[in-house]
Amino acid sequence: MGRIKKKGTSGAAKNYITRTRAVKKLQISLPDFRRLCIFKGIYPREPRNKKKVSKGSTAATTFYYTRDIQYLFHEPLLNKFREHKAVAKKIGRALGRGEVGDAARLEKTHIPKIKLDLIIKERYPTFVDALRDLDDALSMLFLFANLPSTPHVPSKTIALCQRLCLEFQHYVIISHSLRKSFLSIKGIYYQATIQGQDILWLVPYRFVQRTAGDIDFRIMGTFVEFYTTLLGFVNFRLYTSVGLVYPPKFNAKSDEEGGELGAFQLEGKGVASGDEHVTNGNAPEAIASDRAQAEADKVAALPDSEESDTATALVQTGEDENTEAIDTFEPTAQDADTLPQPQASSAELASLFAPFTFYLSRETPKAPLEFILKAFGCKRVGWDSILGDGAFTTNESDTAITHQIVDRPALLNSSLPEVPDAPETANGDAPKAQWPRSAMPGRTYIQPQWVWDCINQGKLLRPDLYAPSAELPPHLSPWVKPSKGEYNPNIPLEQQELEGEAEAFEEEEMEESADDGDSDIAAAPAVNGKNKDIEAIVDRDSSVEAGEGMDLAESESDSDVREENEDTEKAQGDEWDGFESDAESDISEGEVERRQHQRELEAEAAGVSVELSLPTTKSKNAKVRKKAEKKRKQEEEERERQKMMLPRRKRKLLKRIEHGTNKRDKEAENLRSKRRRIEKASSSAIAL
Repeated sequence: MGRIKKKGTSGAAKNYITRTRAVKKLQISLPDFRRLCIFKGIYPREPRNKKKVSKGSTAATTFYYTRDIQYLFHEPLLNKFREHKAVAKKIGRALGRGEVGDAARLEKTHIPKIKLDLIIKERYPTFVDALRDLDDALSMLFLFANLPSTPHVPSKTIALCQRLCLEFQHYVIISHSLRKSFLSIKGIYYQATIQGQDILWLVPYRFVQRTAGDIDFRIMGTFVEFYTTLLGFVNFRLYTSVGLVYPPKFNAKSDEEGGELGAFQLEGKGVASGDEHVTNGNAPEAIASDRAQAEADKVAALPDSEESDTATALVQTGEDENTEAIDTFEPTAQDADTLPQPQASSAELASLFAPFTFYLSRETPKAPLEFILKAFGCKRVGWDSILGDGAFTTNESDTAITHQIVDRPALLNSSLPEVPDAPETANGDAPKAQWPRSAMPGRTYIQPQWVWDCINQGKLLRPDLYAPSAELPPHLSPWVKPSKGEYNPNIPLEQQELEGEAEAFEEEEMEESADDGDSDIAAAPAVNGKNKDIEAIVDRDSSVEAGEGMDLAESESDSDVREENEDTEKAQGDEWDGFESDAESDISEGEVERRQHQRELEAEAAGVSVELSLPTTKSKNAKVRKKAEKKRKQEEEERERQKMMLPRRKRKLLKRIEHGTNKRDKEAENLRSKRRRIEKASSSAIAL
């Protein structure tokens, strides 16, 4: 007889450990345990069967992997936590005796300092691993950089987060690694590609932040402590990889005046004539020389044959860049597949705004616009002096400005107060031109969305579509590509709507505007037909109901009977079309024309004048709608015949697919209907 195993000593019960047992084994407090787990990257786990793990108990319990807790037994940070606890007891004892000086001395000299350098190297063996985990770090640090100073969030932490974030933004500007950005309700999303890794982070808007009392800032502060160390290592590696000195020089006076990015001066290494500083208007020559040297080293390392081929390809590429534009793949048919379009090269994106000089009005967000414009090649960005230090120019009337970004409506001159003629200055310069009273000739005035849409599409868009007070085009996420059948606000309705959908909408609007009373009673059959038509447009396959085919536990006989009943009901529904308001609905078009011609001949023989019935808009719409409905019915019948040839299981799977497709089509149809109403209201308002 074998040995009987004791319950809870093997299997899942041994692989998991509760948080209470883990804290007792490590002999530390619960806050220190949480802090240690955050530093080491150990998180709670959810077992598959909680009863087996907790020995039959169903209480809410937090579990960890036993192997992860054993991994923490020999962690050097445990000794630091224990030393900190011992010094805290001594400080408390000194304060209890009233020895404030001794307590201050103990806190200053005996509190152990925790360094996370070894943990960073342990969690990220390679630099690419650190870049992959940089999304959450940047989002957290940018959040704390915009928080106000409170007892829970000290000012030193905020200043450190701001410095690290601005240093990272400077690298993105110098390397031109920013690819996309999106304005959302939560904030501004940015995506940069650094060494082949896509990094996405969120920057909140600069509104007044109010911290709620239910936020545990101790846990968030632990994450910030780890992320600041991580970003410091990453910034050092990024700066040294492009030949820059880290940390960059920091001008405290410029930072106090709101310089932000302008408060840092980047310096290049290895320049014989001295260090070159990066300011608003120039770039370090060391970076260009280092990049050229790196490319030369790559070419020199290649074999002779590959070197000649590479050189020839580089020469051909340089010649073709200025003469040929990017090819685009246009679909040959309306229902054809959409091919991925070629995108602009990184060199073209890096110089997208290079030829221009921008001026930011006071109402525009200076920080994100300055960052994006400089990241895409703009060397000269000016703004009003009240927005901070570091502008290329603070004179709004500067003739070098080519684009001015404004975010206020253009007012009529009659609504503006009268302003006396401004006298000329002593130097003979013209007075400043103030928007919206006057505009500088030759300058392009645009709204901020133009900048974001240009970088997302990789080209310069028409500025007249983004003029002040103009109705802006939809600002869509660059990471969501509309698939076939979904609503796309960038495409006109005529290219998206189904056949007969516009006519059905017009009939619906006409019937809604009809008078009450007898007209409502007379139009009742038409309304029923209209609802049926709209339902046929929204739900192409009327045999699929919501949730149908989702029950997998039903028996085969029940499912077969239910399918036969559905087919019978559908056949009856196809035969019964309801009452028709027109007696000629069951007659072909040729028969209708023949009868109309016969009535005209009889009236002419009797000497009675016959008024020719001109086709109205409603009749035309009904004709187009019925033709589209007939075509859809034929397609549905053909689809049903094809479904009958499938096995039962595949038929169920197809019904689930059709259910999702119908749901997507219904949402798209609702959005198109909403857009059609908005366009109709705007056109009527313009007509008035």
